[in-house]
Amino acid sequence: LGVGLGLGMQKIASNYVSGFIILLDRSIRLGNVVQVGADVGQVTRITTRYTVLKNTTGTECIVPNDVLISSVVQNQTYSDTRLRLATTVGVAYGTDLDLAMRLMAEAASSQQRVLADPAPRALLTLFGDSSIQLELGFWIADPEAGKGGVTSDVNLAVWRAFRDNGIEIPFPQREVRMLNEKTAE
Repeated sequence: LGVGLGLGMQKIASNYVSGFIILLDRSIRLGNVVQVGADVGQVTRITTRYTVLKNTTGTECIVPNDVLISSVVQNQTYSDTRLRLATTVGVAYGTDLDLAMRLMAEAASSQQRVLADPAPRALLTLFGDSSIQLELGFWIADPEAGKGGVTSDVNLAVWRAFRDNGIEIPFPQREVRMLNEKTAE
């Protein structure tokens, strides 16, 4: 019983000491967007024993402070709240790539949450089986407001620009041939 209590108290003491370290060194602050392992969210509360992360779906994760001290923490807003997002789209091989890349950058620039500096930029990333893959990178200043909505808005603007300019987003097509086909008798 004494050993069990001793080990349990050691873990509790570790969390409290880690909490004081976090509060004093301010490596994690309220409002930061952090990722600890698979958990991602905005820091909404820091206590001496645990830190609360609220993700974009509203779910809150309670992370023991010793986990924050002893593991890698990706703080997306530690020194700069700007965050780069990217989306990819495939275009047909006959596409005017300069036009497509310009339209992608303009579509991102037209969104209110997308920053003008650094400017959105489209890159050619891959010559695929049935399409040329383009990546559109853009920056936002408010990742705490979520990433899915702005990415969806940019994707929709790209789709509309492509539709209006006759740029095709291909889908894989396969041709199947039957060789040495035996006829049923």
